Amino acid sequence: MTDQIRAHIIKLLEWEDAHVDFDTAVEDLPAALRGRRVPGFAHSPWELLEHLRLAQRDLLDFCRDSGYKAPKWPDDYWPASAAPPDDATWDRSVKAFVADREELKALVSDASLDLTAKIPHGTGQTYLRSILLVADHNAYHVGQLVAVRQQLGAWKS
Repeated sequence: MTDQIRAHIIKLLEWEDAHVDFDTAVEDLPAALRGRRVPGFAHSPWELLEHLRLAQRDLLDFCRDSGYKAPKWPDDYWPASAAPPDDATWDRSVKAFVADREELKALVSDASLDLTAKIPHGTGQTYLRSILLVADHNAYHVGQLVAVRQQLGAWKS
């Protein structure tokens, strides 16, 4: 896989071309709104953030951990409550998401890893498929997060 293709995949994980990126979507959201649900949306900003973090971490673990065991769906992919317990928990979730994204980018950058190879402990999935799944899944839920923020009146146009 060429360095150019790896660079494009890394760019896809950062999303700054076609739509709002994760960092902008979570930036400056007032604490009082983080646990609020709005009509027409099943999840609060906190639920979306934590789901993004959990799902991304799961796919990162799947790519790297030969002893990987899939979490229970849906219980282990969504937080138990609509609101974070405190501001520090929100901040830790944001930082963990960003750190895991950086680890995914490092994985993509590793020229010794054939991204088209099947993950040895998987059932036919390739590294590339899993990384593209992360990018697609994150883009979907970041869009939801922006839409919820718009409905909450907490989005800068």
